[in-house]
Amino acid sequence: MHDAGEPIMRRRRKTILRTVNSSLRPRCAATGLPDLKGEKGTTPIEYAFIFILYLTMLFAICGFAFALYAYHFVSHAAKSATRWAAVNGFTCTNDLSCTAPATQTDIQNYVAQITPPGINSNNLTVTASWPSTTPICAAQNNQPGCTVEVQVSYNYNFILPLVTSKALTLSSTSEMIIAH
Repeated sequence: MHDAGEPIMRRRRKTILRTVNSSLRPRCAATGLPDLKGEKGTTPIEYAFIFILYLTMLFAICGFAFALYAYHFVSHAAKSATRWAAVNGFTCTNDLSCTAPATQTDIQNYVAQITPPGINSNNLTVTASWPSTTPICAAQNNQPGCTVEVQVSYNYNFILPLVTSKALTLSSTSEMIIAH
């Protein structure tokens, strides 16, 4: 290994240089091991995996945000339609703002008018009922003092790429006493 004729100092210098050179080789930051030459090109692959996960999370957040937007509309539509039906009761012909008592079709048309962009009106179901709690309400369900109940349902489909799911039914019910 060592040349017998080589001075001791020169042998020590070679040993020191060999250890210094090996410590100057690039090392992996995480493990401290030398960087292997066969690992070139792994960065774009790792970036692609992370990018796919990032896009999936981004689309999921957008999908759930739009579901929340749709539920907010359903809740608002039920409350607003119930109030409209309560104001447009049996005796509303005396008021300038209404011409006839509210019916199921009128309430459905009202909700269709307030439907915002992005909400598919074909997936929207509006059901109005006048529960009879007194004999007067049983005879004529749109009388003042009787209640009106409006239920609005919306079938929401998530628009996530690569994920097929069943429609989510968002529903809200509101009840109010008829004013006049």
